[in-house]
Amino acid sequence: MDIRQFQAGDEASQLHIYNAAGVALPRFKQATLFDIQRRVQAPGFDPATRYYAVEAGKVVGYCTFQSNGRISYPWHLAGHEAVAEPLFQHSLSMMKQRGLTTAFAAYRQDWPTINEFFTRHSFRLAREMVNFVMRFEDMPTPSARVNPAIEPAKPSDVPGIFALDPTVFRVKGADALGRELFQNPWLPAESAFVLRNRGDRFILAAGVFVADNSFADPRAVDSNMPCFRLGAFGTEGMTHKRIQGLFSFVAKPDRSLHGFGMDLLCHATSRLRDDDEIACYAAQVSSDAPALLGFYQRSFERQGSFPVYERDLTK
Repeated sequence: MDIRQFQAGDEASQLHIYNAAGVALPRFKQATLFDIQRRVQAPGFDPATRYYAVEAGKVVGYCTFQSNGRISYPWHLAGHEAVAEPLFQHSLSMMKQRGLTTAFAAYRQDWPTINEFFTRHSFRLAREMVNFVMRFEDMPTPSARVNPAIEPAKPSDVPGIFALDPTVFRVKGADALGRELFQNPWLPAESAFVLRNRGDRFILAAGVFVADNSFADPRAVDSNMPCFRLGAFGTEGMTHKRIQGLFSFVAKPDRSLHGFGMDLLCHATSRLRDDDEIACYAAQVSSDAPALLGFYQRSFERQGSFPVYERDLTK
């Protein structure tokens, strides 16, 4: 067996392996050749993040990873189970060579054989990503809660936003958070807003609202699929699913959090335009942000969730 990185023409082999290996999994969605070609033809694609096991000139397995540390299961054809371990170990080794310190995996909860593979390889359950919705008719009366202290966020606000609760974010500093909020082609800068103290103008909370009719309706997607939602705090640096009506916020995890969250939520409602076709809010929050999770559990309807497993690559 040989292990090599991606070469042009591997797309068809990868498609066959993935669809054949996953067909028996619950709620498995067949991939298309377009899905794979779109990724390998994207700007910045790195062939050295995809590795293929080759036996007798035939590709029989593959494993991929991303620069954010996400790694795939080592998919393989039936009868070639022996390639999974060396393929996976090779991918982890290449991640370490790049200086990545953490590897993580995210698959459906009802794919136990896949998740158990990662736990056998020293990945621990780090968190669940929990999805929610709220119909607009279930909102408190917006006019009763409109807060004039809420205004559009500016790049200079990012350090104050990050300082509200650094544990919520998946980036290590304010600069990276600023790129997520103000340099994301799918997230207009006006999506972010802040709630200020009326006296010293100190940032008390910050929110994001994604209002784009062309994005997916949260009621029409499978909320148990391992998709990180665009705009949700705690998903920075991920490959995102674009969901219409996504609301997210961050505040210090104290007794003021719920009130600040409702103020920001009602502010988001006031920003809807007459031509918006959005019928509900969507949200996604990590289970290791318990104060935020409590807010959504109290105010929203839970949809589904998916687990995230992590492994420290420095040990």
